[in-house]
Amino acid sequence: MSVQTIPTKPFEGQKPGTSGLRKRTKVFSQPHYVENFIQATLDSFPNGTPKSLVVGGDGRYFSVPAIQSIIRVAAGNGVQKLIIGQNGILSTPAVSHLIRLHSTDGGILLTASHNPGGPEADFGIKANLSSGQPAGENVTDAIYKKTTTIQEYKAVQGGEVDLSKVGDTKHGNLSISVVDSVSDYIQYLSTIFDFDLIKQFLQSGSFTVRFDALHGVTGPYGRALFIDAFGLPESAIQNCVPSPTFNGGHPDPNLTYAKSLVDAVEKENISFGAASDGDGDRNMIIGKGAFVNPSDSVAIIAEWASKGVIPYFNKSGGVKGLARSMPTSGALDRVAKEHNLPFFEVPTGWKFFGNLMDAGKLSICGEESFGTGSDHIREKDGLWAVVAWLSILAAANKEKPGTSVQDVLQAHYQKYGRNFFSRYDYEEVDSAGAKTLMDDLAAKFGDASFAGSKLGEFEVKSGELFEYKDPVDGSVSKNQGHMITFVDGSRIIFRLSGTGSAGATIRLYVEKYSKDPSEYAADAQVGLKPLIDQALALSQLQKHTGRDKPTVIT
Repeated sequence: MSVQTIPTKPFEGQKPGTSGLRKRTKVFSQPHYVENFIQATLDSFPNGTPKSLVVGGDGRYFSVPAIQSIIRVAAGNGVQKLIIGQNGILSTPAVSHLIRLHSTDGGILLTASHNPGGPEADFGIKANLSSGQPAGENVTDAIYKKTTTIQEYKAVQGGEVDLSKVGDTKHGNLSISVVDSVSDYIQYLSTIFDFDLIKQFLQSGSFTVRFDALHGVTGPYGRALFIDAFGLPESAIQNCVPSPTFNGGHPDPNLTYAKSLVDAVEKENISFGAASDGDGDRNMIIGKGAFVNPSDSVAIIAEWASKGVIPYFNKSGGVKGLARSMPTSGALDRVAKEHNLPFFEVPTGWKFFGNLMDAGKLSICGEESFGTGSDHIREKDGLWAVVAWLSILAAANKEKPGTSVQDVLQAHYQKYGRNFFSRYDYEEVDSAGAKTLMDDLAAKFGDASFAGSKLGEFEVKSGELFEYKDPVDGSVSKNQGHMITFVDGSRIIFRLSGTGSAGATIRLYVEKYSKDPSEYAADAQVGLKPLIDQALALSQLQKHTGRDKPTVIT
């Protein structure tokens, strides 16, 4: 099994976005396509070709053939060891944990996260660094540059490696360890949270749970957690058999795509519902009559962590700091101020949190796109957030039996007020129209008369393109979103997302703060409608995109 040099030529558009390279599966399945991208990736690691890597993904269609290609190219480039999840399965949080646990040089993940999977749907590849966090722009830019000039890649040809059996094997000089996909991660969670307290709470009364993996990677993790660790009945989980096509569904944990869970919670009077996405890094929390907006969720987790309900933080000197992405509501800001904690507002992308964590400045963070996490790893972690909420509910019920998800929400609003928040997603719109919309907004912001003008009842304080200077490495990230801030603290934000695989995705965010208790139980869409109407009128979104309604509202 000797190293071969395979002639190739560049493919157009192999530019990684916020979370790696995402394209239609048919694009990835072209001869040499995966190999080109992996060669460029291995050539772009900060400290040279990695010696050891963790490899795994969400099990979507084309994952196993892609992993076999990775094995061949890794062997051809002198990589010494790969740690691969059984059957190619590893959640994104589990990959980050294994990178850190085994001190590897990084990882390669096969996932398109919350996007659909299948031969006609999406596939993705991304690189993580030795810290466990996604590769930053310096690495992804280097990868893209190499893909534009690549003329050859190195590989060791040979038979396919059996990924179905846990154990060690070789491919040329490359050592391969196929590992159990679930056990290390669940064991780690048990050191972060008080599993005994949670189990005792869940088995002590009428509190019921339903976890929905949406046929994604967290199915086996959910079974190990809710059935094996917490001793709950089979009715506590649904859609927990991973499927290469996510059973034809859209593995995005929101009110639209997790409707079967939402309906079950209401119809069956389930106390607590939770869902995760295709690769396990996102989460949705609901209860009977209650939806926990992700912006509120991270704020509530931070509040209760500061009160000592998560042992991990108690053992590590307490909560060091809090952070959110720029589009995420300001609910977390108020918790940081109350507890006198350092606070950071960063661009969308988990890599920005990772720098702060590595510098010891950050403990808990979140994004409005259903991503929540802490410095226990360097990725957002859906199951971590779910267990954090179970810890909160266990503690709250110890103080006052019968406390529900809605009760926890309302108690938080009574203390801090409510940041009404919603996001409108316009997926796969025409790229040219999306660009024109953004350019027109920038032109409006540049008009000196924009600040101080009125949009309906709302007075504009400022309009800006969000820019971030990293306090750790000094790097500057520009053009991260078009943000309008109003005098009363309300905000409208427009941003082009980098997580789609075709066309453009426009995300519209609207936020309004209220300190009026009579409004705390109101539906967010009703309270935000005047602001949403102004956002649509100002941007002329329908004109630029041809869309009269969003694909998804959260």
